[in-house]
Amino acid sequence: MDRFLYISMSGAKETMRAQTANNHNLANASTTGFRADMSAFQTRNVAGSGYASRAYATNSTTGWDPTQGSLTSTGRDLDVGVNGKGWIAVLGKDGREAYTRAGDLRVDPNGMLMTGAGHQVMGEGGPVSVPPNTSLTIGADGTISVIPLGQGAETTAMIGRIKLVNPPDADMVRGEDGLFRSASGAEVPPDASVKLATGSLESSNVNTADAMVNMIELSRRFDFQVKAMRTAEENAATSAQLLRGGV
Repeated sequence: MDRFLYISMSGAKETMRAQTANNHNLANASTTGFRADMSAFQTRNVAGSGYASRAYATNSTTGWDPTQGSLTSTGRDLDVGVNGKGWIAVLGKDGREAYTRAGDLRVDPNGMLMTGAGHQVMGEGGPVSVPPNTSLTIGADGTISVIPLGQGAETTAMIGRIKLVNPPDADMVRGEDGLFRSASGAEVPPDASVKLATGSLESSNVNTADAMVNMIELSRRFDFQVKAMRTAEENAATSAQLLRGGV
């Protein structure tokens, strides 16, 4: 009886964990440049002395989906989408360099180039600072050009270049802040092959239809596990009653 209860209990617990990961993806279905989490179930034996007579289900995140989201034209000069492989380097809240696919950029009141989430965009020599200007453009290679305030188009000057990197997907891990970093913790060198699509943003790569179907399936699975626990409880009560009647 305890085997029945343990299997159904562990199954319900891990199904809830899988539902959490799936709902996290759904919640970010409209987040610019978001990469969906992937998770999978495994069967494991209970560790300890004696025979391996107890098994339980586990669910864990197995990585993230590297599939590129679609590029949507916005017509905004400060919107950039990574066209193909690659990442935009930013400064994380912990002071370490991190990487993102979200190219919804803006200039803050201090003249720093920021992402929509509030992270400073890194150039090849540090955070990008933008001087007062009447026009700002970002090239496909990440170069930033401005027309200084009060000047004409003939004074257009390049003030820096966004640091673009292209490490192997397997070397990138997502942090709790949603930013990616190299598994080794080292900074990734710039890669000139990475290109930006200016005036565009990359959508999330979450497949909303699949995520909704998965949510329904996981909900049904959880209900099944809970019913199994109730059945185990009823069977235990019936067995106890039979034993009392036989004394």
